[in-house]
Amino acid sequence: MITMTLLGLTTFVLGLFAGSMLTEAVILVPYWRSMEAKTFFDLHSTLGPQLYRYFAPLTIAATLIPTATAIFFVWRGGSMGAYPTWSSLSMLATLGIYFLYFKAANESFATGSAGVAGLAAELRRWWIWQWIRTVIALGAFGLSILAVAGI
Repeated sequence: MITMTLLGLTTFVLGLFAGSMLTEAVILVPYWRSMEAKTFFDLHSTLGPQLYRYFAPLTIAATLIPTATAIFFVWRGGSMGAYPTWSSLSMLATLGIYFLYFKAANESFATGSAGVAGLAAELRRWWIWQWIRTVIALGAFGLSILAVAGI
């Protein structure tokens, strides 16, 4: 019972996280890249904190729940531990990328220090890193589906 509950919860939170990351990559970032710099910075002053309030708890849940599931499966033993472990490691990588790149980049948008001249290049870098995180998150979600399916 606890096995399927953990796997189901992991799959749910990873699906929500991966879908949110995909939405941001496909809809929001191209929209931001089409804006003039002043319009973007004005929008970011209100939208940035709202995105943070959404993504911060979701990112934490999408990291902690798969990690707890992986620890459970490793502790319990057996062959099914590989999928949860790889999902957990994938999510730890997405969290690491946030701290390595996104934290400073988001602050540069909030303060405007990215600058009008540098905004286009910074948004392009942001978009590329967003896609890297999105692919990793989609992979983690796929692995969680495989674990639920018992493959």
